[in-house]
Amino acid sequence: MKKEVCYTKTDKKKRIMGETGMKYANPYTPGAGFMPGHIAGRKESLERAEKYLNTIVLGYPQQSVIYYGLRGVGKTVLLNAIECKTDDMPVLMGHIEIAEKKNFTQQITNYSKKFIHKMSFKETAKDFVSKAQELLKAFTVTYNPEDQYFKVGMEEREYIVTGDLSDDLTDLFVTMGKMAEKTGYAICFFVDEIQYMKDEEIGALVNAIHRCNQLRLPLMIFGAGLPKILKTLGKVKSYSERLFRFEEIDALSDEDAKDAIVKPAEPLEGSYTEEALRRIIQETQGYPYFIQELCSAIWEELAPEQTVIDIDDVEHAIVKFYKNLDLGFYKLRYDRCTHKEKIFIFAMAKCKKLPCSISNVAKMMESEVASISPYRAQLINKSVIYATGYAEIDFTVPGFDRFLKRVNPELQIDFDEK
Repeated sequence: MKKEVCYTKTDKKKRIMGETGMKYANPYTPGAGFMPGHIAGRKESLERAEKYLNTIVLGYPQQSVIYYGLRGVGKTVLLNAIECKTDDMPVLMGHIEIAEKKNFTQQITNYSKKFIHKMSFKETAKDFVSKAQELLKAFTVTYNPEDQYFKVGMEEREYIVTGDLSDDLTDLFVTMGKMAEKTGYAICFFVDEIQYMKDEEIGALVNAIHRCNQLRLPLMIFGAGLPKILKTLGKVKSYSERLFRFEEIDALSDEDAKDAIVKPAEPLEGSYTEEALRRIIQETQGYPYFIQELCSAIWEELAPEQTVIDIDDVEHAIVKFYKNLDLGFYKLRYDRCTHKEKIFIFAMAKCKKLPCSISNVAKMMESEVASISPYRAQLINKSVIYATGYAEIDFTVPGFDRFLKRVNPELQIDFDEK
């Protein structure tokens, strides 16, 4: 009888590499929120998040956490990595991605149904099951963005919703929080792209979390979004800065960037020269997504027998790297802009440095500040730019000004409406 051979994950990688060559295995994963082969530079953030989770599981209330930063810094990856830490914990976890075509209220309701159903099997939750289930039956809210009206569908039952999202969500969260407290669970919502939430949704969420904290209930939020979420939260609820921990996620240090480049290649026995590493870091500016994109482009061109990447390999891949970025990462955002908005962002790119002042943009556009302010607001709403300070703006995507120069080398501004 033939003996079955078991391989470890590393053994299997080496065996496949030996049989098919390195070019058939690309350890880099450019993509929206794709988990990289190695999460570099986020160890402290992950350790803090695990501490918060362990603490809330023990029954001590915790501030919710908001991770903010530009596109491509790895906020979604960090959020996903924290979610994975809940696998072996008594934590009921729900992942919500805010998008135009997804109803936030419906997503919250769907997860709440699942949580309540799971907790209902615990004997200690029996006093809360009826109320929670009745609340969910009544919590059928349809948001009409045109007239900002919440239409509530409900029948005659003991518990009803009021039609005010803030009050209703608070009631639902408190009821679930009390069930979780009785059953030994903690509830954790992970909310990605949180900057796209409507003001009334953010206000309702903040109000519900605040009430749960006051009652020391085991429910918290981990959110991720662009920098503008800081201003939005402050505008919606003045006490938001005390309710959340805010943690900026930025580009990697040179040492962390090296780890992000080198460590995914190690299981395939790949390595980089120091000159190649310096060039990759220089070109990507340490942004995790750009590192994945450039390294992926490098590996796609390697010969089967090659194990060492040098400066020539990097230089050869840079053209493809920018082509991939321009056709996807940048173009997606550029194409969402109207003609007038494109004039605005070309004017931004013409400024001597970024962030730039709105008055400088107006000067480039040969206009008054008041007349271009609507375009500024529209671009902020589309998350193409963000306010960095008083009357100052910058792009939410690193290197977007260089992309605009590749699209329009002279940054010529065509004022004629198309």
